[in-house]
Amino acid sequence: MNEPYDEDLPCVLSENVSRLMMDPSLPPDVFGAIVAAMVTIGETGGMVWGSTASPRRPNQRRLPLGAEGELGIAEYVISRDEDPPQIVITQVLVF
Repeated sequence: MNEPYDEDLPCVLSENVSRLMMDPSLPPDVFGAIVAAMVTIGETGGMVWGSTASPRRPNQRRLPLGAEGELGIAEYVISRDEDPPQIVITQVLVF
C-alpha cells in the first residue's frame, strides 16, 4: 500500500507532459490515470508502491498507468535538493 510521506513535495508536469494533457485527442482514461498518478506521487513523496528505479538513478522512477499498467508509463524525477524541491513528471508513454 502507498504510505503518506512526511515531506510535502508538490508533483508538477514538465512542459511536454502539460502539452500532452491539453491534447484533445488524449483518451479520458489516460488523462485520469495521469492525474491519479500525480496525486499518488505527491501523497507518497514519490515512493509509490509499484514504481521502479535504476540503482544508478534512484531519484528517477517509472510508474505504470492504469489498473495493470495497460495505459502507459509515467516517468518522474524526485528533486528534494533542488530549489524549489518538487517531483516532476518528465515523460508519459501512452500505449
